[in-house]
Amino acid sequence: MRRRRSGLNFGRRKKKVNMTIVKEILSWTVEILVTLVIAFTFVYFIGLRTSVVGQSMSETLESGDEILVNRFIYKVSDPKPNDIIVFLPNGNEKSHYYVKRVIAVPGDTVLIQNGAVYVNGELFDEKVDVSAIEEAGLASEELKLEDDEYFVLGDNRNNSEDSRYANIGNVKKDYIIGKAWFRVSPWKKFGFI
Repeated sequence: MRRRRSGLNFGRRKKKVNMTIVKEILSWTVEILVTLVIAFTFVYFIGLRTSVVGQSMSETLESGDEILVNRFIYKVSDPKPNDIIVFLPNGNEKSHYYVKRVIAVPGDTVLIQNGAVYVNGELFDEKVDVSAIEEAGLASEELKLEDDEYFVLGDNRNNSEDSRYANIGNVKKDYIIGKAWFRVSPWKKFGFI
């Protein structure tokens, strides 16, 4: 009869680690992490999704339209006239996002006269069909924009709360979330804005 040994046995064989399996696991882990970083970056910078509230951007965007906002573009460049921007009015983080068209940029002068918009003394080159403005508001007298201010209007000019009114006023660059660039719903209007 064999006798059982008690105590430690240093003579046991070590199990061999299968290096191909370890390499495969590490490879998959790295690929998953890289994919997650790319997805997070894409969603954070280019894929912020928000809804349009109200009819101020009608015909271009309607109330309830879901849009994607590019938060990265204005970190490397500045908004340009005719860009559609998403911003918080007066930096109010408790407000919904506002969506409007940039009309004038820092250093420009704006005047609304006889239903038309003048930037730096010249008629603004509209990229969309808009009706004549009935209420000029603050822009009934020439406004000079400061270094970090933008003048914005809704495309539905007579049904828009925008830079013409004191509760919105000129939009500071710090309050701009990003550029509206893609409509995800409704499906019949799916595509670039």
